[in-house]
Amino acid sequence: MTPSSVHDIRNLALFGHAGCGKTTLIETLLAAAGEIGTAGSVERGDTVSDFDPQEKAMGHSLHAALVHLEWAGHWINLLDTPGLPDLAGRALVALPAVDTAAVVIDAAAGVESVARRMMAAAQGKCRMIVVNKIDAGGVDFGALMEAIVAEFGRECLPINLPSSDGGRVIDCFFAPQNDAATAFSSVGAAHDAIVDQIVELDEELMAKYLEQGESLDPEQLHAPFEQALREGHLVPVCFVSARSRAGVRELLDILGKLAPDPTEGNPPAFLKGEGANAEPVAVLPEADRHVVAHVFQIANDPYRGKLGLFRVHQGSVTPSSQLFVGDGRKPFKVAHLLRMQGRTAVETALAVPGDLCAVARVDELARDAVLHDSHDEDFFHLAPTAYPQPVFGLALMTRKPADEQKLSEALARLTEEDPCLEVSFDHRNRRTVVRGLGEQHLKIVLDELAARWNLQLDTAPPSIPYRETISVVAEARYRHKKQSGGAGQFGEVALRVEPLERGTGIELADEVKGGAIPTHFMPAVEKGVRQALAEGAYAGFPLQDLRVVVTDGKHHAVDSNEVSFVTAARHALIEAVLAARPQVLEPLLDVQVKVADARFGDVSAELAGRRGRLTSTDSPTAGWTLISARVPMASLDGFESRLKSICAGESEFMLSAGGYEAAPVEIQSQLAQAHAGNGNGNGGNGAH
Repeated sequence: MTPSSVHDIRNLALFGHAGCGKTTLIETLLAAAGEIGTAGSVERGDTVSDFDPQEKAMGHSLHAALVHLEWAGHWINLLDTPGLPDLAGRALVALPAVDTAAVVIDAAAGVESVARRMMAAAQGKCRMIVVNKIDAGGVDFGALMEAIVAEFGRECLPINLPSSDGGRVIDCFFAPQNDAATAFSSVGAAHDAIVDQIVELDEELMAKYLEQGESLDPEQLHAPFEQALREGHLVPVCFVSARSRAGVRELLDILGKLAPDPTEGNPPAFLKGEGANAEPVAVLPEADRHVVAHVFQIANDPYRGKLGLFRVHQGSVTPSSQLFVGDGRKPFKVAHLLRMQGRTAVETALAVPGDLCAVARVDELARDAVLHDSHDEDFFHLAPTAYPQPVFGLALMTRKPADEQKLSEALARLTEEDPCLEVSFDHRNRRTVVRGLGEQHLKIVLDELAARWNLQLDTAPPSIPYRETISVVAEARYRHKKQSGGAGQFGEVALRVEPLERGTGIELADEVKGGAIPTHFMPAVEKGVRQALAEGAYAGFPLQDLRVVVTDGKHHAVDSNEVSFVTAARHALIEAVLAARPQVLEPLLDVQVKVADARFGDVSAELAGRRGRLTSTDSPTAGWTLISARVPMASLDGFESRLKSICAGESEFMLSAGGYEAAPVEIQSQLAQAHAGNGNGNGGNGAH
């Protein structure tokens, strides 16, 4: 079967912490639906969605993988996403493709950091929680449900209940009269709680339910159920065991009957235009309109080349479709329209609104590109997904000089696939620098470079990305004058620098009057200013958080040229900055560490010894403490390994960018002296 109607389709992504059983659950769902004969296992390395050799070796999903199944006339697309905290970006690429985010929680482990992150990221989508591994011994289901509600709100309500031994689940929505024994609550109470939550959004239905005492059948509840999902007023909680298959068929029924189809979920936030001029546009899931599709993932397959996975939001796509990529002038012919079942690609004749498909060997494709078949949709784009900022870095050096070009090309491919991988070049030390979300993220990247491109690399900690700023207003004037026979050089620039709030960036302004600097030389003045901003003045680091106002200047009718004004502006800015009480800013990282209560003191002391300061503590579950701290990047080298040693591997750790603040005076002095001494010394070879 190929879905022929948008109403047949259900699109879900499974999110959750590594080890919660997402891949195994998908394998069991595929087997129950008859898509595969026997469910594979992560341990054997034969699952549909973990098909990459590196995934098989690690026993963890490393990229989002698309599979599909049919159940009771419904076409269900499922995206299996990575659960390692460092691969959050690779998981979040799935969000724009789906109507429902299903967050999987390990019944024994409880609510973990990735579940919290993904529930927050999926706000605006319909959400549900799937509690897996209900057959694990000793689970207190009542306490687990209380923890879920405490973490995510009273909108979280069970739609089925586990039996006391976790051997099966009992439906609470479609069969409220069932009086089977459950692990907590009762079927009737759980059903009433869901109905009470749903009817709050429909006054007429509430009146019928309360005043007339009428029971409501599932058909009457369908529309308000979908509304409650869209508005975040209901987050259904389902119980299942992928290992024993308890609740698997019930989960498939819930996905088919209650998960929203693409017309029932929240519509995608498409915009037309750029920046402040972008305006919302309606994209409707109707088959007879112009095609509008969104590329949510890029995969570079060694056999099929670049593979773009996309969702059709409007119109229909066939192998004969001619599609434009973004505002490109030249369309490409789809030719081979593919449905993905993990690695396996099967050609299909039609993709209707809501469909998730793929196209191969189109070099122009990029993540977040919009595909369309009419120039009416030029400059359409989807509101961007918020990805965590890469904060942890490594400098890479090829062992063979001939491999430098191969490294550049390989990193370009990996950044296409991974939104949280950032590549730059450290001109000071002439090294390629990659930044990601943590040590494990970059170790995986290094393994991919070795396995897919046969690159052997040496690594080193990159220089710390310090910045410079100013503390007070200051002015400077600089005259560049050079005469060497014939035409000379002359340019004079006066400017003022003013400090801005931290995190503001750079502002440039022009207050030149009376043609003191001719208009056609102002671009050269700006070029000189920007050169100095990039090079720094005090310690050799880029400047930020200041306003530069060009106030005056002089020119010569014969000797003035662009080079003269570039040079004058550059020197004027350096002199003004040095007069404005410059200071060096160091990057901070926000650190979240979940540790056993018994390890709280040791971990807090470790953070304090790294110049960290605690910002908050919380108790997400009994016996565990969540520590939030802000720590200088330069002090975090080796922290992850040290944490594993302190906690014997029993901890969770996440990093995120925490802005900049003034470095200690002694560090500022060292950096400034190093810059003065050698002109390009960083003096900050330390952490990330």
